Amino acid sequence: MSDELADNLRRYRRAKGISQEQLAHRAGLSVGPVRRIEQGDDGVRMETLHAIARALEIKTSELMKAGPPEPVKHDDPNSLNLRELRIALTPAIGLRSEVTPVGAEPDLRRLQRMTRDNAVLYFGDSYRSIAADLPALIRGANDAVAYYDSGEERAHALVARSQALQLAGRYLTQIRQYDLAHGAVREAIADAKAAGDQLVAASGVGGMCWMLMRTERFDEAEDVAVATMDLVEPKIKGATSDAYATWGGLAMEAAAAAARNNRPNEAKALRRAAGTAAKAVGVTHKNLLRHWSMFGPVTASMKELEDLMVAGDARAVVRKSGDEENLQEKSWKRLGGPSTNDGNRYHLDLARAQVRTGDATGAMEQLARLDEIAPEWFRHQASAAVTFEEITKKRRTLTTEMREVGSHLGVFA
Repeated sequence: MSDELADNLRRYRRAKGISQEQLAHRAGLSVGPVRRIEQGDDGVRMETLHAIARALEIKTSELMKAGPPEPVKHDDPNSLNLRELRIALTPAIGLRSEVTPVGAEPDLRRLQRMTRDNAVLYFGDSYRSIAADLPALIRGANDAVAYYDSGEERAHALVARSQALQLAGRYLTQIRQYDLAHGAVREAIADAKAAGDQLVAASGVGGMCWMLMRTERFDEAEDVAVATMDLVEPKIKGATSDAYATWGGLAMEAAAAAARNNRPNEAKALRRAAGTAAKAVGVTHKNLLRHWSMFGPVTASMKELEDLMVAGDARAVVRKSGDEENLQEKSWKRLGGPSTNDGNRYHLDLARAQVRTGDATGAMEQLARLDEIAPEWFRHQASAAVTFEEITKKRRTLTTEMREVGSHLGVFA
């Protein structure tokens, strides 16, 4: 992407008639990052691109264009570690018609219970256990769909497989295996649609949007989330908490994509929609297999801080974290708390804001806490490594705790 990014940035900057120094000033950056990008440096951070896009008054996606692929490392450990899951998700297909042997009748309740148990593990940061269970879970779901060829049983089997595939897709997105994740989530959506379960299909779309954002496909993430919101918008009377939570979750995904794509007005409107859904739910609603999160007023408030962090307003993040009622843990007894993942993300955003407002000690305390309570989740967060590096630049000496955190993040060899 480096050559195309350099060409695009140079073209948009010249169209504005401004120098590199002037662009850097408008973006709130030093001139160094702008110069390095135009010289073809491919080590640019996404938040730097957000700031430059805002200064140029364009969408972030307009700066980005796919270039020729880089060579893949031959020692990628996941090529071996994920072998069984890859076989389950992408079985070999030949020209000869494959006949799936029909054995004993599948236990759909057991499959759903296994998926639910692993969803709990996923939100509890136990990725190793999930990786071990997923291949058997996917194969069992495939067998169930093959066994039932019609009727309610087939619909139930399709929903069970959809939920298992959604779990696989979210796990793979978390560990940055995006192509494999895309295939799993795409099939999950197709299964739920075939079963006629619109909310399960919509929850799959939410997972797709998250994966698209992790791969900087902001336009598509916003578009597909908004289009799905139109289809599953809760009716004024008789709407369930599941319906509001699914719709609100899609609004949050769309808002996150819009904010990262330098579309602040659209992001604000979508955040208001999420807030409306959260108010309708009233307290944190939990249904892991329906919308893969815990949705409510606390979650909606936390996600608003992500937009502020994307916009570079670290002071507002710190201020709101201390002032907004929904973000105070004492309020969670009344409103219900966030999911583990959402809570962890909130504390990571707060750490990033603290170091950028001069509170390196507070930021380090947040990182150390996350390293202790969610080590598997923590080590997969690129922004944690960035925040840690920013902290170390402000410290002459590193404590033992800091070295341990840095080693866990891969900052230190």
